[in-house]
Amino acid sequence: MNDIRRTILWVIFGFSMVMLWDQWQIHNGKKPTFGFGTSTPVATAPAGGASSVPSSTVPAATTAAAAALPGGAPPATAAVPAAMGEKITVTTDLLRLTFDTAGGSLVRTEFLQQLGDDKSSSFVLLDDRPGSKYVAETGLIGGDFPNHRTVMAFSGERELRAGASELVVRFESPEKNGVKLVKTYTLKRGAYDAGVRHEVVNAGSAPVAPQLYLQLVRDGNKLPNESSFYSTFTGPAVYTEAAKFTKVDFSDIEKGKAEIEKSSTNGYVAMVQHYFASAWILPDGIKRDLFVRKVDNNLYAVGMIAPLEPIAPGATKAVNATFFAGPQVETMLEQIAPGLDLVKDYGWLTILSKPLYWLMDQLHKILGNWGWAIMALVLVIKIAFYWLQAKGYESMAKMKAINPRVMAMRERYKDKPQEMQQEMMRIYREEKVNPMGGCLPIMVQIPVFIALYWVLLSSVEMRGAPWIGWIRDLAAPDPYFILPLVMTFTTLLQTALNPTPPDPMQAKLMWFMPLAFSVMFFFFPSGLVLYWITNNVLSIAQQWLINTRMGVPPEFNLPKFR
Repeated sequence: MNDIRRTILWVIFGFSMVMLWDQWQIHNGKKPTFGFGTSTPVATAPAGGASSVPSSTVPAATTAAAAALPGGAPPATAAVPAAMGEKITVTTDLLRLTFDTAGGSLVRTEFLQQLGDDKSSSFVLLDDRPGSKYVAETGLIGGDFPNHRTVMAFSGERELRAGASELVVRFESPEKNGVKLVKTYTLKRGAYDAGVRHEVVNAGSAPVAPQLYLQLVRDGNKLPNESSFYSTFTGPAVYTEAAKFTKVDFSDIEKGKAEIEKSSTNGYVAMVQHYFASAWILPDGIKRDLFVRKVDNNLYAVGMIAPLEPIAPGATKAVNATFFAGPQVETMLEQIAPGLDLVKDYGWLTILSKPLYWLMDQLHKILGNWGWAIMALVLVIKIAFYWLQAKGYESMAKMKAINPRVMAMRERYKDKPQEMQQEMMRIYREEKVNPMGGCLPIMVQIPVFIALYWVLLSSVEMRGAPWIGWIRDLAAPDPYFILPLVMTFTTLLQTALNPTPPDPMQAKLMWFMPLAFSVMFFFFPSGLVLYWITNNVLSIAQQWLINTRMGVPPEFNLPKFR
């Protein structure tokens, strides 16, 4: 009975290790340990019909949603050779954007104020180069109309002028089957989102009813320098008010198993990765069909198709959209579109993570440094849980006080397990000790600290943020491994302050567990290690204080491996 608390902790630790192994398998492209799903037949897009895209341009594999889209799917990005366009580079205070006059597509986004992985360059999100493709495309389907492969004429400024609040660039297609498409991008100072106006001009002699598509296309390759010790989601996502935020794995698209809301009158489509995201957003009220699909050997698309009302000869129909490509800064995302902040994915602990992020952001505004804000946040959480955790430490102190008596009793009754249990229960009743007393406070706090873990792992504010001295980037591992060593030391110190388990094998494993756990922290971001060190130090101080107050002198129970 006296080992119940430790047993529960071992169960939690064991479960964590199993889940970590499962994520490791998924991260390395293998089947999950507990995955029992079966593949479903892959649907194909219809090739027939006057309004369908020619079959040679339709991808071989799509989801059921894409297959059922009116007018067929958008032309495949790499199914046929694209017309040669000119690359146009446009610069604002935050962005250096490269457009391709073939379709007026956005083929490169460089963030001038986000440090790159080499700490000396800006960061590139969208890109179109050999071996790496990630682009934003729009066009018309429902007939042989201008699409993202149609070469367009460019006009507008190429650099945001001093004192100007916005920059406008325009792409105009030639007339194609009586239809002309004009795209106008409005880039704003201090913003990562841009207004994109699509004007469909009917220059023919008969009404037309094309459909506007907006899509994001990228390869399924792993991100450069992606950690093998913790994984974050990379791939398409869809948001609607009805289905909320839905992530789609590339592997599910490959197998035809992707499940998303097929149509809506609100929401957005996005491509998400660690710290950054891109998204196409249409105004609420515009009906749109949603799709995810595979467009080439290693290219995947997520997008929307908006049917347009019939356009009379000589008339023009305009559709406004918003395109976003930038860092996942929650406060900024919330202002761009409802639900866009969910691209910063906290998983099932969002309800706890969002207020923790808000509190950390407020502390940063006061302290001016994200490292100190992390430490202050852990301190606030420890204060909030002080009395709950104190109960756990009081129970541990009582257990420690009677431990010599329990050890002697176990020696006397080592050949009589039933009598040993009865005598142990008698000692607990006499001393008013609850062996479960130290477990509940730990169980209550675990979700909070897991939520805080995801806040620190997901927050782009940590990227390139210095703390003190040698820690110049809280999102990168400690280059000299000083913080992981301190974390390991504090973890072992905390273990030494706990009562020694009566079972010799359990006592040995109690020391191996923190050592094995600490190995991972040598490769974790410095901000995460700093948070864990702060938690350890505060826990040691609280445990020391409570033990002293209860008259149980703190002592270090060193391991005995004889």
